[in-house]
Amino acid sequence: MSRPMKKCLDLLCLLILIAGTVASEKSTQNDLKARAQAALSTVRGTIKLAGLRQSVTVLRDRWGVPHIYAGNQHDLFFAQGFVAAQDRLFQMELWKRSGQGRLAEVLGPSTLLRDINARLLMYRGDMEAEYKSYSPDTKEILESFTAGINEYISSRVVPGGPGLPLEFQLAGFMPESWQPADCLNRMAAFSMTGNALTELEHAEALNVVGADSASLLFDFDPPVKLDPAPRLDLSGLSRALLRNLVGSDTPIEFPKPPAEGSNNWTVSGKLTRTGKPLLANDPHRVIALPSLRYMVHLVAPGWDVIGAGEPALPGVALGHNQNIAWGFTIFGLDQQDLYVEELNPSDPSQYKTAQGWEQMELRKESFGIRGRPTVQVNLKFTRHGPVLWDDGRRALVLKWVGAEPGTAGYLASLAVDRAQGWQAFEAAMARWKVPSENIVYADREGNIGEHSTGLAPVRHNWTGLLPVSSTGDYEWSGFVPTTELPHQFNPSDGFIATANHKMIPEGYPYKVGYEWAPPYRFQRIAEVLKEARSGTKLDVESMQRLQCDIVSIPAMQLIELLRRAAGREKSSAANLLLLWHGELKRESAEAALYEVWLQILTRETMNLAIPRAARSLVEDWTPHQVLAFLESRKQPSAGARAATLDRVLVNTLDTAWKEMQKLQGSDQANWSWGRLHVVRFRHPLDQTGEREAILDLGPRPRPGDEYTVNATGDSGKSFVQHSGASYREILDLSDWDHSVAVNAPGQSGQPESPHYSDLLPLWSEGKYFPLAYSRKAVEEQTTDRLVLEP
Repeated sequence: MSRPMKKCLDLLCLLILIAGTVASEKSTQNDLKARAQAALSTVRGTIKLAGLRQSVTVLRDRWGVPHIYAGNQHDLFFAQGFVAAQDRLFQMELWKRSGQGRLAEVLGPSTLLRDINARLLMYRGDMEAEYKSYSPDTKEILESFTAGINEYISSRVVPGGPGLPLEFQLAGFMPESWQPADCLNRMAAFSMTGNALTELEHAEALNVVGADSASLLFDFDPPVKLDPAPRLDLSGLSRALLRNLVGSDTPIEFPKPPAEGSNNWTVSGKLTRTGKPLLANDPHRVIALPSLRYMVHLVAPGWDVIGAGEPALPGVALGHNQNIAWGFTIFGLDQQDLYVEELNPSDPSQYKTAQGWEQMELRKESFGIRGRPTVQVNLKFTRHGPVLWDDGRRALVLKWVGAEPGTAGYLASLAVDRAQGWQAFEAAMARWKVPSENIVYADREGNIGEHSTGLAPVRHNWTGLLPVSSTGDYEWSGFVPTTELPHQFNPSDGFIATANHKMIPEGYPYKVGYEWAPPYRFQRIAEVLKEARSGTKLDVESMQRLQCDIVSIPAMQLIELLRRAAGREKSSAANLLLLWHGELKRESAEAALYEVWLQILTRETMNLAIPRAARSLVEDWTPHQVLAFLESRKQPSAGARAATLDRVLVNTLDTAWKEMQKLQGSDQANWSWGRLHVVRFRHPLDQTGEREAILDLGPRPRPGDEYTVNATGDSGKSFVQHSGASYREILDLSDWDHSVAVNAPGQSGQPESPHYSDLLPLWSEGKYFPLAYSRKAVEEQTTDRLVLEP
């Protein structure tokens, strides 16, 4: 056979192989789509359910939000559990197992250490106090809610039934029945309490460069010096020791501490078109598939509340009822402390106290592992809490608020949901212990307010920024009374805004925390809201624009430094940025150049500012720290240093220009921030090939960054968005039906559901849908009517 003929045959065989592979993948994808469609939940018609007392009507609107109308409280929460499971059962099952320390049973040995830590952090206190802390009827509500989940599970596995949702079929395991205690998940709470991991980061820096220098490496506010306990050995301690201590916000396939953040504001009628308050909230957490948030409307005697929460919890975490609206952002309380326990060299199960050696409490726990034999592990506890690590000589022990009753995240919303005015709202704040939040408020009478709340340990003689000795000198003295945490009512400014920045006033007497988000988002929100005092009054549309605002304050501040540094002979890169207005638009070449420059400038600034020995210990700086270092050149005695920093600004920008040419070509007209900055919604079960094709969503180009109001934070190593506002709400107290919301990528977690990704286009473009509340408005938007009968 001639060589050309053989090449032709080889090519033909290759084409046939490719065609066969494509056909096979397409066939597999079609099969998965068919299976997914067959397993979809019934959302129209009538279903008979054991456990109901009366008929319940569920109206799903065009955007997949269920509006549940029940004749009594038991049926309301039974139906909420059933309906949430219809949309999100697989997500709920993983959430539950994460809190129970039972992920390895279905995911294999890779999650065993994560499971061990989850068991260590489980609540083991007084269960009656636990339930009553949230609201007097919490246990009854959880019994109804979990009974509804269990009824849905039972309805899927009956002979001849529709079978389990596709996710369980692919994962190869069965959901288990739920108990009320399953909703008391402490790993969800751990995701939003601080700061055990950063204590180890501080300790590692202190070991290398000493307390004075180490204190300057971090952005403490108020400024404070690290305060190591006398004679305490902190050597060898590092964040890596607790790398498997992660909360349930962490995607199962990517175990790393998540970023948290949020915006909210409440505006008095003095600044609005209608003369009634507006309230806006966009909580920022992990960008996930399905969405972390689940929207629902609950109506029954004593209940008429709408908004979003987490699918595995009853009630509504943020939203509004008939008379009040509320929303929250994380209030950065330090709710964790690490204790270094000295162990007995001859018996490491004993630890030293002021009274002598004391025996640890040991709990033998069994851990199932998929594909492996069950293992037995001794969990260790001292009087301060669970032992997270030990080397036979020392142990790291966690004392945290999660050991207190009432600290399962968000369940105190069961009290807030029913508050009808400021006094009842304030009473509910005493029940809200975790996560610590800045909760803004508005009511139909025209009042606005805010209360920063959460369990805040009282530390009289240390900052809480480093691990401390366990000998009795460093103990909590109770908690800051809720009435002494920051709060305000009807301020003269006419608005209140929070964005994870420092909310404690100067001179605040309690050491509640020193680590806050940079103030840029808050500054931008306040700047826009203040304009309404003398300009155009605010309405829902202007609130939408503000939630999606992408003006970068740190970008504008850096450009001002560049303007002085660039001199007369400006480079092409400098000219491009000096004419820019700081908007991080997707299509912007300037935004792309700025973000690449910021990354390079941050690294170079840290190299200049941080001693070489400590450079590897500090992962990243915020623009707040970078700017503080660069602006030190304004000091009169800093002439030579100023010239050096000018060169740093110019040289790093030139480096960024060259990097952009590598990334997106030599023609700057083709550069865009959105090509670098994308979001991907990844399902926990995705794989390359056929599953990814039907499970994952994206990539989509994104505007903004971590420091704009439209916060689209990335990891700092790549520009891919991993956190931000998947849920947004704007609540109009002049007419609830004028409120709007969005939840990405959709309400349902079931592939092939029409609501799996239908909200993604809206969210991606900064748009919203009407949040129907009155029965008339709900009926007008209803597409699926389901009646649940006893």
